[in-house]
Amino acid sequence: MRDILDVHTHTLVSGHAYNTMMEMVQEAQKRGLEVFGITEHAPQMPGTCHEFYFHNLKVVERQYGDMELLLGAELNIMDDKGTVDLPEKELKKMDLTIASLHIPCIKPGSRDYNTECVIQAMKNPLVNIIGHPDDGRYPMDLEAVVQAAKDTHTLLEINNNSLNPRSFRQHTRENDTEILKLCKKYQTPVIMGSDAHFYTDILNHCYALELMEEVDFPEELVVNSQKEKLYAYINKNSL
Repeated sequence: MRDILDVHTHTLVSGHAYNTMMEMVQEAQKRGLEVFGITEHAPQMPGTCHEFYFHNLKVVERQYGDMELLLGAELNIMDDKGTVDLPEKELKKMDLTIASLHIPCIKPGSRDYNTECVIQAMKNPLVNIIGHPDDGRYPMDLEAVVQAAKDTHTLLEINNNSLNPRSFRQHTRENDTEILKLCKKYQTPVIMGSDAHFYTDILNHCYALELMEEVDFPEELVVNSQKEKLYAYINKNSL
């Protein structure tokens, strides 16, 4: 499968990652990416940056040789209304956004509650991707999530870190298998994300690719194969 982009990564600014922005950019160039994204954790994640950091992203160059850099945030979904932890005025300035459920920011609830948190977040037109919807600590109606992703034009992430045997997330392989089968059924596109917190993990989609092959997931539903597919889903050029 052609794989030329990785837009879910973090730098030391997120508080629990270990490289600078330029170290990540240079490594992404070495790996031949056409599009590279850095999405720092939004302010409610312990140890991450202040809102001011996102306000000033305008000063960063976006083109490095043949590679385009996209800058955004991994937002925290805070409640079943889909509230996220950056204001609309900041979200509008970002190239892309990911919204995720994180234990330090929201406690797992019932299956219905967790499902509603994600579906309501997808209804925000400034939310482009749902990060790691496979975490079994947040049981969800995955069929409803997949259908909502298609209806709201939101990408679901197949997160490589989730599938790593060392991951702290639970039941991820089973959940990702179900997500992929449902996405295949409803023709709902997905995106692979490395969720790299260290430079060696950039474009590391090995576990995601293995699972996609196992379930015979169609390449045309994976936006990593062509940057134009991604552009149709993100804030850049669409606002």
